[in-house]
Amino acid sequence: MSDLPKFVEICEKGPREGLQIEPGPIATDRKIALIDALSETGVRQIQVCSFVNPKKVPGWADADDVVTGMRVREGVSYLPLWLNERGLMRALQYRNRLTFKDAILLSASERFIERNQNQNTEKNIAIQNRQVEVFLENGLAVDGVLIMAAFGCNFAGDIPTEHLVATVAKAIEIAEAHQCTLTRVSLNDTMAWATPDTVKRTVGAIRERWPSLRINLHFHNTRGLGLANVYAGLEMGVDSYDSSVAGLGGCPFAGHQGAAGNVCTEDVVFLCEELGVETGIDLERMIEAARLAEDIVGHPLPGSIMKGGSLARLRSAIR
Repeated sequence: MSDLPKFVEICEKGPREGLQIEPGPIATDRKIALIDALSETGVRQIQVCSFVNPKKVPGWADADDVVTGMRVREGVSYLPLWLNERGLMRALQYRNRLTFKDAILLSASERFIERNQNQNTEKNIAIQNRQVEVFLENGLAVDGVLIMAAFGCNFAGDIPTEHLVATVAKAIEIAEAHQCTLTRVSLNDTMAWATPDTVKRTVGAIRERWPSLRINLHFHNTRGLGLANVYAGLEMGVDSYDSSVAGLGGCPFAGHQGAAGNVCTEDVVFLCEELGVETGIDLERMIEAARLAEDIVGHPLPGSIMKGGSLARLRSAIR
């Protein structure tokens, strides 16, 4: 247990990644209400919307209205997502309200990116080079890489560790060509192929090759191992995770209906608290936000702590 981090940073993905998958339209004011509630929990990063083609992701046709309507709280970073230059330029209109942390976006599975973005690897690399140029032209830094399908793919199978390492190396090569230095890598288990063993093996391989890179882990819970994978990451000392309030969400490009959302935020916070790892997040307020999320979507969500409650509250009541 000595390798556990003292503090874990959580990036809340629920509003963006969660609400876009809902089949029925979610009213703009309800999206804003969820973002505002999350802003009060102590979480420091919230991914709030997608600037993407509304025909492909109709759940974020109102991205501009959400960004202009949400309450911006000091100390909280509000992050947008985009997949191409057009989306980036839309997002850049709101530089006074949004925080831009650009990452080179690659996939460890070419077959996934063909399905997700209608691109092969060569075309995607060209697009990423152009995106870096646009970012730099607008006075913004490029310091990260995000690897989709980092552990496995429903269309290509397991991703060998050496192939993942080679994909990260390609991102570093792109960055260096533009005189940028990457300081962080996000490993996204987009289709829930990760297991605790592969998490430890992959994190170990990245650390061995690039010990100074900060690792972020992004797990989906389709096969029920999301929290176990977080625990494996914690045992490896990883101190940065993505999660989704109440377990909202899924991947619209995963190829099946059972694609679950990110690992649940309040469940991750609970795990960390019980391990003595700080998150800076008020668990009771996050539980309230989770219940609000469930009310907004109008159907049960998979979070556990929102239903069972925290042990801290029970201990207090017993006393």
